Amino acid sequence: MKVIIFFILLLFLSSCQDHPSEEEDIATITNLFNTQKKAWSNNDWQAYMDIYSKSDSLVFLSGSKVIYGWDKTLENYKKAYPTKEDMGTLNFSLFEISKIDKDTYWVMGQYHLKRRSGNTDGNFMVLFKRIEGEWKIIANTSC
Repeated sequence: MKVIIFFILLLFLSSCQDHPSEEEDIATITNLFNTQKKAWSNNDWQAYMDIYSKSDSLVFLSGSKVIYGWDKTLENYKKAYPTKEDMGTLNFSLFEISKIDKDTYWVMGQYHLKRRSGNTDGNFMVLFKRIEGEWKIIANTSC
């Protein structure tokens, strides 16, 4: 009987694990955008790309391009923005962060790039997935 009670107690305790609330998830994802804009504006590719899933399954859609993989995404960014002046200063306007399931959110917003060669703005939608306890971008589309 003691063994049965022990297993019931163990099962109960394991089901009571704390999972971050939706508000905590949204705050974390918002902070990742703040980290990313600082990294971009400081010309820090490593910190900027750290938020992306370092995987061949990462998908990036921009204009008519479809790019697969973390390495190719970084390569594409570096071609498009070869210098700190080309990168400029990045800012985001986040319109919506919506939960798909406990480990996946989509984010819709605009990016604002201020630079000497001309400012540019665009729209984006990003998919975040919690992978091994960390939020990572697994798909990004922007125009």
